[in-house]
Amino acid sequence: METPGLPRDDLAAALAARRELGPDYDDAFIETLVDRIEETLAARQKDTARRSKREPAGEPRAKGQGDGTLTLAIVSLLTAIPLSGIGVGTAGLPGLLIAWVGIVLVNIVFGVLRR
Repeated sequence: METPGLPRDDLAAALAARRELGPDYDDAFIETLVDRIEETLAARQKDTARRSKREPAGEPRAKGQGDGTLTLAIVSLLTAIPLSGIGVGTAGLPGLLIAWVGIVLVNIVFGVLRR
C-alpha cells in the first residue's frame, strides 16, 4: 500500500482556488491544507510503523552475520596465540589450559548474552 502524498497539482489547484476566492477564505484554505498535511503524516507514520514490525525484504540474514560473532571468533583466535605462549611459558600445560578455558568461556558468555 502506497502512502498518500500531497501532489503538487492538487496544491497548485488549491492555491489557484484560494486566489479566486480572495482573502475572506484564507482561514478555510489553511484549515484544509493543514488537514491534508496531517492526514499525509499520519499515513506515513502508520506505514513506517508497519514496515518496522515486519522483517526486512530480501534474503534472511545468516546466523552470525552482522552480530559480531565472526569478529569475536577471529579476535579469539588471534589472542589465543600469545596467551597460549604466555601460559605455557609461565605455568606449562596448566597455564595453557587456563588460557584456553578463559577464551572458551568468553565465547560462551558472548553467545548466551546475544540471544
